[in-house]
Parts: sequence; C-alpha cells; structure tokens
Amino acid sequence: MNIYVGNLSYQASDDDLRQAFETHGQVSSAQVIRDKFTGRSRGFGFVEMPNNEEAQKAIEALNDQEIAGRSVRVNEARPREDRPPRS
Repeated sequence: MNIYVGNLSYQASDDDLRQAFETHGQVSSAQVIRDKFTGRSRGFGFVEMPNNEEAQKAIEALNDQEIAGRSVRVNEARPREDRPPRS
C-alpha cells in the first residue's frame, strides 16, 4: 500500500519517515518529496508498505501524531491524476 504523509516538517528526512513507520511493520520505501530546483522539502512524502494490514494499522496509529516535531496527516495515497500538458 502506498501511504501519503502530509504536513511534514521541512527538516524531516526519509529516515525519519522510515523509522516512524517501521514500528508498525515492514517498509519498502520512504521518501520525502523535494523541490527539484531548491532541493528543499515540499512538506509531504510517501511510504510504501507491502502488507496492507500493517499499513492500515500504521495509518491509524500515526495520523495526527508528531514526526520530526510536527503533527502529520496520514492516509492512503490516491492514484495520481492525469493532467493536461502545460503550454
């Protein structure tokens, strides 16, 4: 399951995300999304967990909890919508 983590601290790292979610099960990947020009965090990230049951428990346990000093929003990631090309 792919999990969206929003309202992340700008100082949060991939390791902070991984550590928070590993207490609830196996984590395939954890990534804080960064601005491609400045390299600064955009304030959200994604965590992939192979076991849906563990992922659901992690979502329930970590939603509105602190990660790297900030209360985060955690829910199942929605599929990316196709957008028209910019002109």
